[in-house]
Amino acid sequence: MDQADDAVPIADLLDERRHLLNVAYWMLGTGPEAEDAVTETYRQWYGLSDLQRERITDPYAWLTKTTGSICLARLVLPERRPAGAGGEDGDTTAGLHRALEEEINDALLSALDALPPVERAAFVLNDVFAMPPRAVADIVGRTPRECAELADRARRSLRASHAHPTTPHQHDRIVRAVRRACATADAAHLASLLAPDATAFFDGGGKVRALTRPVRGDQHVARTLLTLLTPRRDTTLHLSPANGRTAIVVRHNDQVAAVISFDVTGHHVIQVWAVLNPDKLRTWNRPHAPGTPSSTAVED
Repeated sequence: MDQADDAVPIADLLDERRHLLNVAYWMLGTGPEAEDAVTETYRQWYGLSDLQRERITDPYAWLTKTTGSICLARLVLPERRPAGAGGEDGDTTAGLHRALEEEINDALLSALDALPPVERAAFVLNDVFAMPPRAVADIVGRTPRECAELADRARRSLRASHAHPTTPHQHDRIVRAVRRACATADAAHLASLLAPDATAFFDGGGKVRALTRPVRGDQHVARTLLTLLTPRRDTTLHLSPANGRTAIVVRHNDQVAAVISFDVTGHHVIQVWAVLNPDKLRTWNRPHAPGTPSSTAVED
C-alpha cells in the first residue's frame, strides 16, 4: 500500500490525541498520568506490524479502546505507576494538562477517585464519552448489561457524594427558580442559581443526539440548558417528583422527552442530571389509570 494513502490531516491527528488525553485524564485524574497512558497507547500502535495496522478498520476506536484498557489496568494496580514528568509552564504539554484540569472540578475528581476501578471506567466510558456498549464491555471485561449496571452504580455514588442536608423545601425552591429562568430564557438569573463549578450530565443513551460530554461552569451549564429547553409551541416544562426530589419534566406533544434532576448545595445547583434516553423514560410515558399521579421515579 502507498504510504500516502495513510496520511491524516494534522487537525485530525491533534483532535485524536486530545480525545485520548481526555479519556485518560477522566480515568486517571492527573495530566502526567494521562500523558503517560497516551504515550503507551501510541507505543502499542507502532508496535503492530504493517499488516496488523491495515486490518484495523477504525484506528480512532482502536486507540480509544487501548487507552481505556491501559488506564483500567493502572487503576487496579495496588500502587499507581510513577507518572512521567509534566511539561514546564508554557510548554504545549503543560497547556494541555491545564486545559484538561479545567474540565473536572476537584470535588468531582475526588468522587471519581473513590469509585472502584471498574465502576469508574464504566461511568467514564459510558456517561462521559458515550462509547458503544460493546466497546465499554470489551474494555471493562464485563457484559454490556453488567457495564450499564456499573455505570448506574457509579452515577448513584457520585450523586451521594454531593449530597448535603439541603431541605426538601429549599431544594424545591431552587428548582422552581431554575424552571422559571429556563421558561423565560433568563440566562443571567439561571447562571446565578448555579454553583460556579456546576456540572451537567446528559444521558441520551445513544438513542437521541444529546451531548456526549459533561458541561462544566455556571455560564456554560446555563447556556446549554437554555439551548436544550428553547421554547417551542409544543414543548412545556413541568415540575414533578423524581427520586424523592423536585425535578423538571419536559413534555413535547404530551410525551415526556426529558427529566432533569438537580443536586443542590445551600442556595446553588451543583450538579444537573438530564435523562433524555427514551428507554429510561418509558415509565413516564405509560398510560396512567384515572386518579393516579403521573409522576414517577426516573431510572438512574
